[in-house]
Amino acid sequence: MPISPNFTSIFSKDWEINFTQCMPNEYLKYTDLCNILQLTAAAHSDVGGISFSDMQEFDQAWVLSRMRVEITELPKWKDIVTVKTWINTLENSRSVRAIEIHVKGKKIVGCETFWAVFNTKIRRPEALALPFEHFELYPERKATKESFSKINLNHDTEILFKKRVVLSDLDIVNHVNNVKYLEWCLDFVEDDSILNQKIESFEMNFLKELSLKDNVIIHENLTSDALIFSITKEDKTCFALQLNLK
Repeated sequence: MPISPNFTSIFSKDWEINFTQCMPNEYLKYTDLCNILQLTAAAHSDVGGISFSDMQEFDQAWVLSRMRVEITELPKWKDIVTVKTWINTLENSRSVRAIEIHVKGKKIVGCETFWAVFNTKIRRPEALALPFEHFELYPERKATKESFSKINLNHDTEILFKKRVVLSDLDIVNHVNNVKYLEWCLDFVEDDSILNQKIESFEMNFLKELSLKDNVIIHENLTSDALIFSITKEDKTCFALQLNLK
């Protein structure tokens, strides 16, 4: 679609938290938190003329490579959250985007994301085929206290679960949706840590895509202040997650 006449380089969208997105304690699930962050990023791309539909004319799509989320508190059922997003950097095939969640004017979540342009036919990264110069960049305006990092996997790990990718795990790009990786791992976190909001921040590294019927293994490593999960296929790491606890 063409660039919207209402386009702005700093984008804001309100969402109401509904009951299907919440845990039994009425607070937003961590997976649905990530969905809201990404849906807001997608909405900004829509009004800016670089949406999934626009990019599919060139067999391209944005795919998430890294994500760091810092949480002061989770929104809860019936909250109206305001999600703000802007681009820190955008060059060739890569972009860093900042996202924040506010409730009643108070910032409660900050997120930094790293995206790559992906050719959905040849399954390789490539330079963005659409113009993007109309986006003003804000390299110094950060949404998180710390930037994302490479998760250290040089530890002995415990095998938690073996899984085969099924159709419900896939998204429109025809690979496992990034939130699914998080969901798989959180199923092995103690209920108390999740329900009592002991997760202060988390990072995700998406390393290799997974497809229908792939067989994967979920691993866990415990450190003094973090839970580290990894997902492997044929002994190659496809995903890493680090949960930093309060």
